[in-house]
Amino acid sequence: MSANVLAKDQPLFDSRYRIGAWAGIGGIVMLFTALASAYIVRSASGNDWRPIVMPKVLWLSTALILVSSVTMEISRRSLKQDKNLRYSAWLMFTVILGFGFVVSQLIAWRQLWRQGVYMAGNPHSSFFYLFTAAHGLHLLGGLIALSYLLLRTRKKRDTIEGELRRVGAADAASIYWHFMDGLWIGLFLLLFFWK
Repeated sequence: MSANVLAKDQPLFDSRYRIGAWAGIGGIVMLFTALASAYIVRSASGNDWRPIVMPKVLWLSTALILVSSVTMEISRRSLKQDKNLRYSAWLMFTVILGFGFVVSQLIAWRQLWRQGVYMAGNPHSSFFYLFTAAHGLHLLGGLIALSYLLLRTRKKRDTIEGELRRVGAADAASIYWHFMDGLWIGLFLLLFFWK
């Protein structure tokens, strides 16, 4: 196949995967916008709002997800440069960092439980658990997608169409992963600094 066919077909595959990623992100944005609005309104009303002491391990969570966004971008760029081994290695590193993020979130929950901070304790703790659980579930969806890419895309595809699908899927997963990173930063700032 000629380079013209590759160039002509690429937007078709890129847009299909990207549209799917952006549609999913749109739904997630609506969910978290509603939750953040409820959090802000609820924190300003009533006298039962007692801020909890945030576990320090959340700083580690934040560092892990920020670094994973960098490794995801290196992986994606490596694929576009046709460096398959480098792509796989950086993608694997991204998956490991993502699971590290989830584990550090669970450690934060455990630390709060040891302090006697439970979901039903007060509205602030309820929102903390709700935000981190909802984000964690969406992040696990991203980890499943990245793991799928890792298992299915270790080698170059035999056809141009197969290769375009592989690149399109990696681009869509990258968009979603960077969004999850940005979403966590927003939640982190809201939970730590909103008074």
